[in-house]
Amino acid sequence: MGKTTGFLEFDRKVESYVPPKERVKHYKEFTVPMPEKELKEQGARCMDCGIPFCHSGCPLGNLIPDFNDAVYKGKWDKASEILHATNNFPEFTGRLCPAPCEEACVLGINEDPVSIENIEKNIAETAFKKGWIRAEPPTERSGKRVAVVGSGPAGLAAAQQLNRAGHLVTVFERDAKPGGLLRYGIPDFKMEKHVIDRRLAILEEEGIIFRCGVHVGQDITAAQLQEEHDAVVLSGGATVRRGLPIEGAHLKGVVQAMDFLPQSNKRVDGITDLGEEILAKGKDVIVIGGGDTGSDCIGTSIRQGANSVTNFEIMPMATTDRPEDQPWPFWPMRLRTSSSHEEGAERFFSISTKRFIADESGNLKGLVTAEVEWVSSPGKRPQLKEVPGTEKEWKCELALLALGFTGSETTLAEQFGLIMDQRTNIKASEDNYMTNVPGVFAAGDQRRGQSLIVWAISEGREAAHHVDAYLMGQSHLPTKGEGDLPRA
Repeated sequence: MGKTTGFLEFDRKVESYVPPKERVKHYKEFTVPMPEKELKEQGARCMDCGIPFCHSGCPLGNLIPDFNDAVYKGKWDKASEILHATNNFPEFTGRLCPAPCEEACVLGINEDPVSIENIEKNIAETAFKKGWIRAEPPTERSGKRVAVVGSGPAGLAAAQQLNRAGHLVTVFERDAKPGGLLRYGIPDFKMEKHVIDRRLAILEEEGIIFRCGVHVGQDITAAQLQEEHDAVVLSGGATVRRGLPIEGAHLKGVVQAMDFLPQSNKRVDGITDLGEEILAKGKDVIVIGGGDTGSDCIGTSIRQGANSVTNFEIMPMATTDRPEDQPWPFWPMRLRTSSSHEEGAERFFSISTKRFIADESGNLKGLVTAEVEWVSSPGKRPQLKEVPGTEKEWKCELALLALGFTGSETTLAEQFGLIMDQRTNIKASEDNYMTNVPGVFAAGDQRRGQSLIVWAISEGREAAHHVDAYLMGQSHLPTKGEGDLPRA
């Protein structure tokens, strides 16, 4: 490392935020860039730790100490080359990843970890600004045709890798624009959509074809896809939403988060044909679910002008410190406070929604909750029990269900004749990512279930390696941690 004592000299810093009162007036990103001098100092904090456990925390196997060292030395072009060798889209992960690498950082054992995610974002943005990231089409084509179904991070990563191998890649997307949840699930204040479009323009220039507004399984059958292509990669999302099977769940005003967020994103994009409008303006909003999607609902509701925003989480409030039963370098269940939480939401833990209440017109007007506790018994999973006498009625005109996903839609699997697991994820081994149908592969949430953006990109890259090997007998595409040939 270039600065072996850097972790002793510099404290951890990350980008600051525009104050909440200002940023909630718009949907733009609101981070304040750090000066280059401070970014170099943050790179200098990366220790000469011998065994970089950050590698084990990163599903992509990013060469983190190497690009941190390059940043410290001001070699941003080299840092970009190193980062892009294992990560196709660091401008996405640098904004959206929960950074498991930082929880595995050796410095994090007893100090604040290196601000890896923020460094990654700035490497990517510097590379775009300097023009280092540009289209690099393959010099030769194999003549093989590959269909990639789904244009989220897994599909885009698989498409770019397979295109680099010289195959003719077509990406099928049922929505109007590519990006999957990056475009229609992530609010613009976390990632503006020009960030996606900037990368898509490069992918198209490299030769990847995007066919949007095409719902595979309806507009085109599985048989047609197989007939027209030499291999198929299924990389759709885990889109089956978890419901709340309680009284009043059918009421108008009880809305799935993934109905609310995509409509908001489309509205921000200037789309006017939105169907039945879902707006938080002037309403008392309760977001049920304490994860990232719940946080996104909070920030969006506040920007839409909600009267109040409350957040329910059925789990007890975690500690800010690492729990004793979740030792380093594993991912800990800490209390995490997002920028959206800071904008005005009130959070309640160990609380369960029992029923929704309708007004005279059948619209949601409130809900009833009870406090709960998790009771542990030796050798058994903790049991959820209601605390007697804790029922409470809340005013609520919009309840947003951010409860996660239970698996994938089954239409495609049925048409292809694919085997699925109990959670309706498509079965495909990590040995080769191939399903039970030769030439049909699966990657991302559709294979592993709801997961992180870094896992999606990692799976797309891994699947691409095995698709290439299936088509050509061998593959020079990298697997995890190997890295590509130097290129952006």
